[in-house]
Amino acid sequence: MKPYTAAENRYEKMKYRRCGKSGIKLPLLSLGLWHNFGDHDDLETGRKILRTAFDSGITHFDLANNYGPPYGAAESNFGKIFAEDFKKYRDELIISTKAGWDMWPGPYGNFGSRKYLISSLDQSLQRMGLEYVDIFYHHRPDPDTPLEETMGALDQIVRQGKALYVGISQYSSKETAQAAEILKQQRTPFLIHQPRYNMLDRWVEKGLLNTLEREGIGSIAFSPLEQGILTDKYLQGIPKDSRASKESSYLDEAQITSEKIGKVQQLNEIAGSRGQSLAQMAVAWLLKDQRITSVLLGISRVEQLEENLNSLESLDFNQQELKEIEAILIKA
Repeated sequence: MKPYTAAENRYEKMKYRRCGKSGIKLPLLSLGLWHNFGDHDDLETGRKILRTAFDSGITHFDLANNYGPPYGAAESNFGKIFAEDFKKYRDELIISTKAGWDMWPGPYGNFGSRKYLISSLDQSLQRMGLEYVDIFYHHRPDPDTPLEETMGALDQIVRQGKALYVGISQYSSKETAQAAEILKQQRTPFLIHQPRYNMLDRWVEKGLLNTLEREGIGSIAFSPLEQGILTDKYLQGIPKDSRASKESSYLDEAQITSEKIGKVQQLNEIAGSRGQSLAQMAVAWLLKDQRITSVLLGISRVEQLEENLNSLESLDFNQQELKEIEAILIKA
């Protein structure tokens, strides 16, 4: 593959939104490396996806310590591509990683202790070949470790210069407010929350989005397409090559119920009337709320990325469309 030179007009292709009350703007679409950057995936395909994303103005690449498989592989593979293609563009990029899920054996490789978080980030930086990340997240709440210890570790990481900002993922509204108060006292830049959010999983609407707005914290929604359910892939059943048909998949066949398929088929009709694919409408539906700073995409092919980029061409919904969509989503 030829040496990479980024497109000169890349920032004209993307829209950006301020992240909470910070000085940071994020692209409306960010690229997640959860799937498709492991050791069993094609590295050249991953390189093409990253190049296309950046050429399209996507400046935020999101990772975690245990993305792969195996654990750590996505960071290692990203590090190889970064060194060859993106090192000279480092100051134009927001690179994030996380820790909080199981990573290595024994009592110190999971959840939210100071030891785990700091050790994990040190390993992540080594795998990616970076001196710092822009955002370091605690990946999930820890029911046993005091929140003061976890937030204290995030504060220490910023003060050590290993991260510029910190974030959290999947914290409840109450937990988020408590974390914000602790970090505020420490004067630690609490930038963002990464919740799971899509048309079929709307838990964030029950208080979390209001808390984020009140605290001045941004948000980035992951699983916007509900692991592919909110696409045209499952309209006629489960294809053999789909994520749900594969062993060790995060999407189980049992999740694809007739009720969900019925809703998806109706949503697909509305998307068609808007001149969009269902996937494009699902992304646009999230971005209609200004409290959603960015939507995190998981991409396996450049063509998927290009389709999602086209969702930005029609972000507005009229009241009738919103009413019809809501009626479908709340239907038992």
